[in-house]
Amino acid sequence: MIEVKLKHDNGRKITVDRALKILKRKIDKEGVLKEVKKRRFFEKKSFRQYKKNKKAKYIAKMISEENKLWR
Repeated sequence: MIEVKLKHDNGRKITVDRALKILKRKIDKEGVLKEVKKRRFFEKKSFRQYKKNKKAKYIAKMISEENKLWR
């Protein structure tokens, strides 16, 4: 669970705007929104595997192209 305390270490209070900014940064860092978007719709396991393989092929292709350039 992500939480933002409204008191700073040295006892000063944090404004609501600043707290929201900190909260957004923490949410982005932990990937909460990415996970929510990913789970928004059901995805079959075979389709997840298909996407994973497609991404791996693309990365392998890019690496081989990069190696060709450096030879």
